[in-house]
Amino acid sequence: MKFVFTDKKVNLPRKVHAYAEKKVGKLDRYFKADAEAAIVFSVEKDRNNVELTIRSAGTIIRVSESTSDMFATIDAAVASVERQLRKNKARLEKRLRQDAFVRSVDEDEVSSFVPDTDEEEEFRIVRTKKFPIRPMTVEEAILQMNLVDHTFFAFRDADADSSFAVVYKRNDGGYGLIVDEP
Repeated sequence: MKFVFTDKKVNLPRKVHAYAEKKVGKLDRYFKADAEAAIVFSVEKDRNNVELTIRSAGTIIRVSESTSDMFATIDAAVASVERQLRKNKARLEKRLRQDAFVRSVDEDEVSSFVPDTDEEEEFRIVRTKKFPIRPMTVEEAILQMNLVDHTFFAFRDADADSSFAVVYKRNDGGYGLIVDEP
C-alpha cells in the first residue's frame, strides 16, 4: 500500500506517521496491490483529527475521526474503515483481495475496536422523487439549494454544456461541486 501524509496546520513527529503507516498497513490485506492511503492530520480546538481515504481498484473508502489523542484517532479511523468493509462485505467481495475476510491471528489488535457482525444492512429505497432537472448556473443551484434548505442539489450546469452536476454543503461551511466527467 502506498501512503500519502498531509499535516494541516500542525507539525507532527515522524513517529506519528510511522504509527499510522503501521496501523493502516494492516488494512492492506483487504486491498489489491494498487491501493493508496491518503492520511490527513489536523488539530482544531484541542481535537486531533484524522481523515483517512483509501483508493483501490475504483473503490474509495473515506473516514474521518476526532479524539483528544492522535494515536487513538488513528486507531479509531482504522477501526471505522474495517467496520465499513465488514458491513458491506458481500457488496465489496469482487472489488477486494480474494482472501480479504479470512481472519488472521495478527488482527486482534485492530479487531478489538470492531464488533464482528455478519449482518449486512440492506439498501432500501424508501422514497422516490421525480422532478425536472433544468439547466442553471452553479450560483443559481447554490441559491436554490439554500432556499429549499437541503444539503445538496442536482442540476444541469448551463455553463458546462448542460452536463449533470451536484452542489453540496461542506462541513467547513463552504460548498462543493460534483460534475459529470465526459
